[in-house]
Amino acid sequence: MTDKLDTAQFNDDELEAPAWLNPKFIGEILSKYEDAPELKVIDLKITPASLQGDHYASVMFRTKVDYTTAQGKFFKPLIIKTMPEQEGHKKDMLSESHLFETEIGMYCQVLPEFERILREAGDNTKLFVPCIYHSLEPNMVMIFEDLVPLGYSVIRDRPVAQEELKTAFSKLAKWHAVSMKVIKERPAFLKDFKYGLFDMPTIQNDPFITTGMGSFIEMLDKLPELKKYKPHFEKIKDTFLNRLQVEMQEYQNNRRNDAYYVLCHGDFHLRNMMFKNNSETGAHEDVMLVDFQISNLCPITVDLTYSIYMLMESEERREMGKELINYYFTVLVATLKSIQYDGEMPTQSKLWEQIHRNKYYDFFLISTFLPLILAIKSNSFKMHDLIQNPETRQKTYFLDTYVKDVTKILPKFEKLGYFKGL
Repeated sequence: MTDKLDTAQFNDDELEAPAWLNPKFIGEILSKYEDAPELKVIDLKITPASLQGDHYASVMFRTKVDYTTAQGKFFKPLIIKTMPEQEGHKKDMLSESHLFETEIGMYCQVLPEFERILREAGDNTKLFVPCIYHSLEPNMVMIFEDLVPLGYSVIRDRPVAQEELKTAFSKLAKWHAVSMKVIKERPAFLKDFKYGLFDMPTIQNDPFITTGMGSFIEMLDKLPELKKYKPHFEKIKDTFLNRLQVEMQEYQNNRRNDAYYVLCHGDFHLRNMMFKNNSETGAHEDVMLVDFQISNLCPITVDLTYSIYMLMESEERREMGKELINYYFTVLVATLKSIQYDGEMPTQSKLWEQIHRNKYYDFFLISTFLPLILAIKSNSFKMHDLIQNPETRQKTYFLDTYVKDVTKILPKFEKLGYFKGL
C-alpha cells in the first residue's frame, strides 16, 4: 500500500503507516462522508505527507484512494494527520499535550465561525481546509482533502516572495481581527483555547528548549564582534524562560489594559503555509494556513514576533519585520471596521510598544529557534538530529546565515532598549 520513495528525505516515523490506517478504516470514513453505505475502497496508496523539517509535532501521511459507489468509480487524495506511535523523543514530548483537542476545535468550531463572521461583512477569505473526519479515540487522527492536486505547495527550495508574505499576513490579520471581536463579545466561545507552546507538559524540561541560551552565549563568546553582547544574555540565562512564560500567559493570568489580545495561530512559520501560484503565469493567487495545534488566547505579539524569526527572510528580519507588520496592521484595522468591532481601535504605535515590551520572546527565538530554522533551510541537517542531538545543534550556531542575522539583529535590540532593565 505504500509507494516506493526516497526514504532519506522523510521522517522515520512516517515511512510506515500504522496498521489501523487501512482500506477498511478509510472506506468507513468515506462511506459516511459521501453518504454512500455501499462505498468500497479498491486501492489505497500511502506515502509520507511532508519532508524532513516541515514539522515535528505530529505524523502525517498522504493517501490516494480509489473507490466505487453506486454512482461509479472515483479517486480522492487525502491527508491523514495523527500522533506518533513510535517510542522516542517525539512521542514523549507530545504526550499528555492538548495538541489534537486544540486543532480539532480550531477546524470544527472556531475557524468556521470566523469565516461566517467575515462572510457577513462581505469578505470571502478562506481561512482553513475543511476537516472531513476527526477522532481522539481509539486513535488521534484528523483527515483532510489534499491541497496539492489543487495547486498548493509548501515553499522549500526558494525564498518566499514579498507578495506571498503579504497574503499570509493579510489572512493572519483577518483571523486576529475576528478573534478580537469574539473575545470582546463572546469570550466563552474561545475559553478552551489556552494551551500554547509553553503549556505543553514536557516542554520546559526539554534539552532543546533549555540549552539554547547556553549555546547562544557560547557563540557570542567565541565571536569577537559579538562578545560585547554576552553579559546581557548571561544576566538572564537562568530566568528568561520563566519571564517568557509570563509574557505568553498574560491573557490568562495578568491581562493589561494597554495590550491587545487575540487567538493566535501559534506556529506561524513558512512550512505551515501552502501557497498557490498560477501554473501558467506563475502569478501568486492564494495561501492556506495549516497546523493549528497550539492556537491559544495570548498577546497579539506572539504570532508577529514569531514570524520575524520563523517566516521572514533575512532582509525583513534585520529590520524587525517593520514593513510586513505595518502592512498586517492596516489589514487588521480595516477588518475590524468591516466586521463592526465596537471596542477601542488599536493603534500602530501601541502595537509596536507591545512588541518591544514583550522582548523575552525575541530572546528565546533568536537563541533557540532561529538557528534551527536556518539549519533546516540549509538542507544540511535533519530535524530529529537538530531537536535531539546537542552536538548537531551546536553546529547551527556557527552557520554563516545565522551569524550574519545575529550580527545585524543584536544592534537593533540595543537601539530599541531591549537590554535595559534586564
